[in-house]
Amino acid sequence: QVQLVESGGGLVQAGDSLRLSCQASGRTFSTYFMGWFRQAPGKEREFVAAITWRGGATYYGDSVKGRFTISRDNAKNTVYLQMNSLKPEDTAVYYCAADRDRSNWSRPTGYDSWGQGTQVTVSS
Repeated sequence: QVQLVESGGGLVQAGDSLRLSCQASGRTFSTYFMGWFRQAPGKEREFVAAITWRGGATYYGDSVKGRFTISRDNAKNTVYLQMNSLKPEDTAVYYCAADRDRSNWSRPTGYDSWGQGTQVTVSS
């Protein structure tokens, strides 16, 4: 497993942007398929975005397509989530996740390493 630490969350207004970062430990970051999920109070953890090992392909949940962008910098052991045109319904704790393969990449069960989460709150 890999250790993950998210940062960049905060309180913003609707229409604003935020960039989340997820720093991974170790020297094998490029061997991990990375994902972002979010969980709002009383709701299940929801898939947000995922990116392949070298960033060649990206995937997005329907609710964030066209607004969020996932990227990674393997030299910095970091994956990013650029969030634009934020809406109040984007309010949630955002989690970074990692796994060595891409099986079930849109489901929480598809990842075996998780960060502690970072809160994003969007006011209307």
